[in-house]
Amino acid sequence: MTSFPGSPRVLKGAIVAVHPLNPLASVVVFQYNPESLERTIRPKVAGEGAAQGEALRLSGPPEESISVDIELDATDGLETGDAITVAHGVGASLAALEMLVYPRSALVIANEILARVGIIEVIPPEMPLTLFVWGPKRVLPVRITDFTITEQSFDPALNPILAKVHLGLRVLSYQDLGVASVGGALSLAHQVSKEVTATIAGAGTLAATGT
Repeated sequence: MTSFPGSPRVLKGAIVAVHPLNPLASVVVFQYNPESLERTIRPKVAGEGAAQGEALRLSGPPEESISVDIELDATDGLETGDAITVAHGVGASLAALEMLVYPRSALVIANEILARVGIIEVIPPEMPLTLFVWGPKRVLPVRITDFTITEQSFDPALNPILAKVHLGLRVLSYQDLGVASVGGALSLAHQVSKEVTATIAGAGTLAATGT
């Protein structure tokens, strides 16, 4: 006997941070998928003053930015008695997102010790490779450019239990990261997937223009 659920299974979007020493440094799955996602694409061209015949030449892949709003609600976790939600509300999920733009405290302390003992050149902390996951066909390396949190409701201990997060993301390309890197390979693979999709979409459509 088979059953049909009545509606397709919807995949969840996510922000995933990857570190060489910790393959899954942080995984933040969106509780609710955003209703919209805004993308801005700016071509990289030769620019003003280019030599004659060079106006259409590209200097690299375009710059792409993504703007998305995420909602976090502790209602379900509080109703089921989830221990983390009861203790922190949505604070744990907010902290996981925020840590993507904080240097690790252990490295901050280590660098301070090195500076105090006279080591002048201190290695700046590096962000983990952050991936924006929006279905299996869109796994993009990104850098968070802006981060706005609106905490809307609180429990008796003033833990946030309802919040909205605006994320501004800059998509990193293989030109930014290097083709041989994990992020660069993901970026190039995404471009190849787009090229295939665009070719399929364009097949047989020129006749419709009457050209």
